[in-house]
Amino acid sequence: MYPEILGKKYGDYLAFIRRAMIKEQIEARGVGDPRVLAAMDKVWRHSFVPEDLVTRAYEDYPLPIGRGQQIPQAYMVALTCGMLELKGTERVLEIGTGSGYQTAVLAELAAEVFTVEIFPDLAGEARARLERLGYAGVGCRTGDGAQGWPEEGPFDAIIATCAAPGIPPALKAQLAPGGRLLFPAGGTGQKLLLLRRTGSGFEEKTGPAVSFARMLGGDGAGS
Repeated sequence: MYPEILGKKYGDYLAFIRRAMIKEQIEARGVGDPRVLAAMDKVWRHSFVPEDLVTRAYEDYPLPIGRGQQIPQAYMVALTCGMLELKGTERVLEIGTGSGYQTAVLAELAAEVFTVEIFPDLAGEARARLERLGYAGVGCRTGDGAQGWPEEGPFDAIIATCAAPGIPPALKAQLAPGGRLLFPAGGTGQKLLLLRRTGSGFEEKTGPAVSFARMLGGDGAGS
């Protein structure tokens, strides 16, 4: 049973360990954006994990959600959302909905969020979960993340939660001028790539080493 129906005492305990997670796993590693930290506190990670993993929801690692996919480590969600430097007015595209955890955090930080998931069952579960938790305005679709969501573009920010050797061209094409695109690129050795669209092309910065699940579908090889 989920903590929301287990009583106030257990809810208070989860609030305590969630705030400990923010302090010890996120702030201690250098993420200090107050908007990101507030979003991490507001979005309850235990609401996005399978029921049998609720007691482990605030531990410092990813957790399985089915289909070989995982809910990401909370620190990685905070780090990547912070790298997008969202101010609250942006339209954001997320590739890889998963459980919807990072989707909800993005919804706290941006004006509009659109998310694409390749597995229909995960997409349906995430959509229902987001609606139940008050994020009914998030656009959700099942599809090939490498193709983005061209009908809703361009986007002020694009973030991928799955990796490919390079960034798919369709995602670059859907990035608005001045927008930021964050993508885990590489094979066995991945690094976060942060692109900013300029008047003459793209500025690229290389971020830290990471380990994400492989992007499925499309030509996820990028260019």
